[in-house]
Amino acid sequence: MSKFVRFQTAAGPRYGRMMSPGGPIETLSAAAWLGGQPTGEVFQTGQVRLLAPCEPTKIVCVAHNFPDNAAERRKPVPKKPLVFFKPPSSIIGPGEAIVRPRASKSVQHEAELAIVIGRRCHRVTPAYARAFGAGVTCFNDVTARDIQAEEGYFARCKGFDTFSSIGPWIEEGPVDIAALSIRCRVNGEVRQSGVGKDMIFDPWDLVAYVSAIMTLNPGDIVTLGTPAGTSDLEDGDVCEIEIDGVGTLRNPVVDEA
Repeated sequence: MSKFVRFQTAAGPRYGRMMSPGGPIETLSAAAWLGGQPTGEVFQTGQVRLLAPCEPTKIVCVAHNFPDNAAERRKPVPKKPLVFFKPPSSIIGPGEAIVRPRASKSVQHEAELAIVIGRRCHRVTPAYARAFGAGVTCFNDVTARDIQAEEGYFARCKGFDTFSSIGPWIEEGPVDIAALSIRCRVNGEVRQSGVGKDMIFDPWDLVAYVSAIMTLNPGDIVTLGTPAGTSDLEDGDVCEIEIDGVGTLRNPVVDEA
């Protein structure tokens, strides 16, 4: 399956298709989900810097979608999806630094799988929602846990710049999300581990649920929640989100200057 990427060149950002991890990148005229076609230009992965693989108009997240995470947060298992937003200004790509803001003393990782929307999605049924996905990618829903505990709202604790890491690419469907393992490692130590089948709400039911509230545009992201094990990140750490069959998203962690 293709891996859709976005990468930086001397001439500016480009979209492309990679057939294997670390392999040559075939440049596209636009994002594949916007009808981008091969331009004939090919780059070697080592020649370019990978960016966040899409440019969403919104990031829609789902809270407490793993039972063990709900228990860890001392929350009841939700009876319906609990959705919230993260701003596109919080996005970073692979290799970019997660910045611990001075306003927080407890910045934590949240390893998640994200669905990238491939075409305009409005009030679709669960049975057809899968047809609206461009693919899946790794997502780190970085959170200022102390601010979350103090305020009880998600806008500030999850909205800081660099708090939405995405990548390294979008794995083109079809993907059996239920079979995928999700892990977070910090400095090589496994902190989180979960499997898609343990999600409370079916991923495509979630896409349908969100589409009944708001129109999802091509490139938008719906994230699917995090398993238990979230923990603090410190200056100098390296955080990795790994999803089997998708890839590994790596980001260093630094304190705000």
